[in-house]
Amino acid sequence: MSRLIVVTGASAGIGKATAERFAANGDRVLLVARGKDRLARAVEEIRAGVPGADVEPLALDMADAGAAELLTDHVRSTGLPVSGLVCCAGSVPPPGGQDLTSVLTEWQDAYRSNVLTAVVAVEGLVPLMADGGSIVLHSSIAAYRGSSGGTGGYGAAKAALHAYVHALAARLGPRGISANAIAPGYIAGTDLFGDTMSAAREALLVRQTALRRAGDPADVAELALYLCSGPGGYVTSQILQINGGSYHGV
Repeated sequence: MSRLIVVTGASAGIGKATAERFAANGDRVLLVARGKDRLARAVEEIRAGVPGADVEPLALDMADAGAAELLTDHVRSTGLPVSGLVCCAGSVPPPGGQDLTSVLTEWQDAYRSNVLTAVVAVEGLVPLMADGGSIVLHSSIAAYRGSSGGTGGYGAAKAALHAYVHALAARLGPRGISANAIAPGYIAGTDLFGDTMSAAREALLVRQTALRRAGDPADVAELALYLCSGPGGYVTSQILQINGGSYHGV
């Protein structure tokens, strides 16, 4: 029987690549993201690339607590337990001013889009997870070296996920459920930075890697697949950096 894998932030970038990798593995994949049209395109593209892919879209804003009930109701209707939950939803808040109101807005937006999206999905689905299942959150190299823009809200939000992972691993370990976080470095082919990254900045990030190349969403997706596999089942309470050997410093 196919496993049910839930991937949030699945309409583009790392999330889409992750959903596609699980689909290619023969899993049943529920893709969750905010934008209905963009999500539908992602599903079409995955089906085109993976003939017979068992994928389904569900448009929800996972930063909204009400989305937890909608997600759980949908998952319950499948009649399958959740074998893997991969939370890829997240974004970098737009740069603001240095006044207190702007700073607070930046931090609130960072936590809403990067922490609450994970918490809402996890806490909503934990009761429906299979014993021996896996939870994978997505952090960032910014959790270690700080955010390169704004006042630090994005990096701090990603770092908050590390503490959450450790708490989840201890809490769910008796059920055999693993909980880990992936912390990517610069991954090309995503819209995390939108059009804000200059060519010079991109070149710098590539030079900072030991491998002298940017990461690809497929690199990160492969790691998520491993963490949700039998061989990866004994890995838990870990933050796994995948950044081509980037050194710290912005």
